[in-house]
Amino acid sequence: MPTPVMAGVDGSAESLAAAEWAAREAVRRERPLCLLHAWAWHQQRDGEAADAVRRTLARRALRRAEERVRRARPGVRLSEEQVPGPATTALLEAADRADLLVLGSRGLSGFTGFLVGSVTLGVVARATCPVVLVRAGEDEQDEHFPAEDGSACERTRHRDVVLGLDAGDPDDRTIEFAFEAARLRGAVLRVLCAWQPASASALGPGDIALVDEPQQAREWQGYLSAVLQVWRDKYPDVDVLECVPRGRASTVLIRAASAAGLLVVGHRLAERPVGPRTGPVTHAVIHHVGCPVAVVPHA
Repeated sequence: MPTPVMAGVDGSAESLAAAEWAAREAVRRERPLCLLHAWAWHQQRDGEAADAVRRTLARRALRRAEERVRRARPGVRLSEEQVPGPATTALLEAADRADLLVLGSRGLSGFTGFLVGSVTLGVVARATCPVVLVRAGEDEQDEHFPAEDGSACERTRHRDVVLGLDAGDPDDRTIEFAFEAARLRGAVLRVLCAWQPASASALGPGDIALVDEPQQAREWQGYLSAVLQVWRDKYPDVDVLECVPRGRASTVLIRAASAAGLLVVGHRLAERPVGPRTGPVTHAVIHHVGCPVAVVPHA
């Protein structure tokens, strides 16, 4: 049996939106969907009475999520799980046996972006499978460009998939995830490789030509084209736009994602002395981007 798309649910509006997004993705990927509820989303007192309450809340959360999924994608192959233990631990264990893990994050009222809690950050930092964050209120119409009259529509073409490529570490797993996401949607893939001008004081004697910014831009464009060529050959049906904007990576990605259907970024798995953390670019985009964000781990 293929590994499932898994969605963490706790009965909240954001987890219901995540469950529906996960159902659409499971159908696209031709995979089953598993709805997962961890008893300890919030700390509870121990004992039989507390266990009974947790089980009741779990059944209620799973029932609401199942109803939402069945309305959106009645044909999806669906299963459910209840697991005890801290939410972060339960979700990380689920990620080890998932194709994709989808979590909800509360949208910031009046602003784009997510309100990301400690559980979500802990999972994103250490999960071994890609993690997609979906804001509250996200629905199928948001994946598509508006109709000609400006109204929301589920029948127009999909919004672009945006890939933020780390120039110093162009990870194959992250690139493949983005190409596959674009292929499944029939969407344009926009690949962004942000760069900043080299400081003259940081250049050696043989690097002085790089002070010329137009030349630097051409160098980055050639580099990006070379990295992507093998993926263009593998995915000939995906329309790819290569962009080498000047500026900070986080700023460039946040701006580019404002009209995107999905933003894809990579995350290097590493244990640091102070514990697992997301990198600065990943941290910035998951807090300030309004569309779903896929964080793809790599070694």
